[in-house]
Amino acid sequence: MVSQLFQEKAEAVNNLSTTPSNDELLELYGLYKQATVGDNNKERPGMFNLKDKYKWDAWEKLKGMTQEEAEQKYIEYVDQLQAKYA
Repeated sequence: MVSQLFQEKAEAVNNLSTTPSNDELLELYGLYKQATVGDNNKERPGMFNLKDKYKWDAWEKLKGMTQEEAEQKYIEYVDQLQAKYA
Protein backbone atom coordinates (compact mmCIF):
# COMPACT_ATOMS: atom_id res chain seq x y z
CA MET A 1 0.00 0.00 0.00
CA VAL A 2 1.37 3.39 -0.98
CA SER A 3 1.87 6.23 1.47
CA GLN A 4 -0.06 9.47 1.70
CA LEU A 5 3.07 11.37 0.62
CA PHE A 6 3.34 9.19 -2.50
CA GLN A 7 -0.28 9.95 -3.39
CA GLU A 8 0.30 13.67 -2.86
CA LYS A 9 3.38 13.61 -5.11
CA ALA A 10 1.48 11.68 -7.79
CA GLU A 11 -1.16 14.44 -7.78
CA ALA A 12 1.50 17.17 -7.71
CA VAL A 13 2.96 15.95 -11.02
CA ASN A 14 -0.26 17.04 -12.73
CA ASN A 15 0.14 20.56 -11.32
CA LEU A 16 3.68 21.31 -12.52
CA SER A 17 3.93 24.64 -14.33
CA THR A 18 5.74 22.97 -17.24
CA THR A 19 5.13 19.51 -18.65
CA PRO A 20 8.15 17.28 -18.02
CA SER A 21 10.05 15.85 -21.00
CA ASN A 22 9.09 12.48 -22.45
CA ASP A 23 12.10 10.89 -20.74
CA GLU A 24 11.05 12.38 -17.40
CA LEU A 25 7.49 11.19 -17.89
CA LEU A 26 8.71 7.68 -18.71
CA GLU A 27 10.86 7.66 -15.57
CA LEU A 28 7.83 8.73 -13.51
CA TYR A 29 5.68 6.07 -15.15
CA GLY A 30 8.15 3.27 -14.47
CA LEU A 31 8.63 4.25 -10.84
CA TYR A 32 4.88 4.68 -10.32
CA LYS A 33 4.07 1.26 -11.77
CA GLN A 34 6.87 -0.43 -9.81
CA ALA A 35 5.70 1.23 -6.59
CA THR A 36 2.01 0.44 -7.08
CA VAL A 37 2.09 -2.93 -8.90
CA GLY A 38 5.57 -4.38 -8.46
CA ASP A 39 7.53 -6.22 -11.13
CA ASN A 40 6.23 -6.01 -14.69
CA ASN A 41 4.57 -9.27 -15.70
CA LYS A 42 2.91 -8.04 -18.89
CA GLU A 43 3.93 -9.06 -22.38
CA ARG A 44 5.91 -6.44 -24.31
CA PRO A 45 3.69 -4.51 -26.77
CA GLY A 46 4.20 -4.99 -30.49
CA MET A 47 6.68 -2.97 -32.51
CA PHE A 48 4.02 -0.66 -33.95
CA ASN A 49 2.73 0.35 -30.52
CA LEU A 50 5.66 2.64 -29.71
CA LYS A 51 4.12 4.61 -26.83
CA ASP A 52 3.16 1.51 -24.87
CA LYS A 53 6.47 -0.17 -25.74
CA TYR A 54 8.42 2.78 -24.27
CA LYS A 55 6.26 2.71 -21.15
CA TRP A 56 6.73 -1.06 -20.82
CA ASP A 57 10.51 -0.65 -21.16
CA ALA A 58 10.57 2.09 -18.50
CA TRP A 59 8.77 -0.21 -16.08
CA GLU A 60 10.69 -3.37 -17.04
CA LYS A 61 14.09 -1.80 -16.31
CA LEU A 62 13.06 -1.49 -12.65
CA LYS A 63 12.35 -5.22 -12.27
CA GLY A 64 13.63 -6.48 -8.93
CA MET A 65 13.33 -3.11 -7.18
CA THR A 66 11.09 -3.33 -4.13
CA GLN A 67 7.84 -1.41 -4.17
CA GLU A 68 9.01 0.57 -1.13
CA GLU A 69 12.25 1.58 -2.85
CA ALA A 70 10.37 2.55 -6.02
CA GLU A 71 7.96 4.65 -3.95
CA GLN A 72 10.86 6.48 -2.28
CA LYS A 73 12.61 7.07 -5.61
CA TYR A 74 9.34 8.35 -7.11
CA ILE A 75 8.91 10.85 -4.27
CA GLU A 76 12.52 12.04 -4.66
CA TYR A 77 12.14 12.35 -8.44
CA VAL A 78 8.96 14.40 -8.12
CA ASP A 79 10.79 16.65 -5.65
CA GLN A 80 13.51 17.20 -8.30
CA LEU A 81 10.91 17.97 -10.97
CA GLN A 82 9.07 20.36 -8.67
CA ALA A 83 12.32 22.25 -8.07
CA LYS A 84 13.14 22.25 -11.80
CA TYR A 85 9.69 23.36 -12.98
CA ALA A 86 8.67 25.59 -10.07
